[in-house]
Amino acid sequence: MLVKDLMVKNVATISPLATIREAMQEMKRHRVKSLVVDKQHAHDAYGIITYTTILRTIVAEEGDIDLINVYDVCSKPVITVPAEMEVKHVARLMVLQRIRRIVVLNDNELAGLVTMNDIVSAIVDMSEH
Repeated sequence: MLVKDLMVKNVATISPLATIREAMQEMKRHRVKSLVVDKQHAHDAYGIITYTTILRTIVAEEGDIDLINVYDVCSKPVITVPAEMEVKHVARLMVLQRIRRIVVLNDNELAGLVTMNDIVSAIVDMSEH
């Protein structure tokens, strides 16, 4: 099975210049626990921001979520894989790197997102057939 067969294609994104409050609003609106942070220019890297990142920031900074930008706290560059990669390799990478989400690229552009839950669900579905 390839990543492209499993990935979520409609990925919620956010500008790196957005505030933490705006990121939280986007997560709520899309009902997701993470957002892919857009590139600022063609040769830039994608990033990712998660609920966990936001919570750590709020606790650590004790600051105003309207003054902290996504760029300041997101993980960047994010680990990416090609859409044509075998899922078993992605699963191994996720376990070794202790990450739950990987951005999927096609020709260096955002194609999707694959999560540990997506992989586990696919394995369960395969084992039931």
